[in-house]
Amino acid sequence: MDSFSTLFVDDEEEFLATVLKRLKKRNLEVMGANSGEEALNVLKSRHVDIVVLDVRMPGMDGIQTLREIKKEFPLVEVLMLTGHANMEVAVEGMELGAFDYLMKPVEIDELLYKLQDAYKKKSLQEEKIKKIKTITK
Repeated sequence: MDSFSTLFVDDEEEFLATVLKRLKKRNLEVMGANSGEEALNVLKSRHVDIVVLDVRMPGMDGIQTLREIKKEFPLVEVLMLTGHANMEVAVEGMELGAFDYLMKPVEIDELLYKLQDAYKKKSLQEEKIKKIKTITK
């Protein structure tokens, strides 16, 4: 599988540092942000394929951040992440275009599997767009 870049957004600094460290050991291109606002700034300045987004954060929460990401960067896939089981938020996130929803603490192998699936979906979408552009030329 091609390499892909992932942005983790979580206000829990210890969790964020741990997950980034574990994924870097697996040779993944990962970066972190502590807030929705910071995540949007990263997306404006760097190429990102997937965002793993905490639902509950102070300031701009995960749902608000998801809305902005899908508005400004529609091809970026987003995995919602929460420590709180809340089906209403999960459904709302999926309706807004989130790829999937994971519970904390997330098993690292499950996270890797979801990241790979999200990247496959993004790649397929980009291929469809290229084909359409080729046909319409």
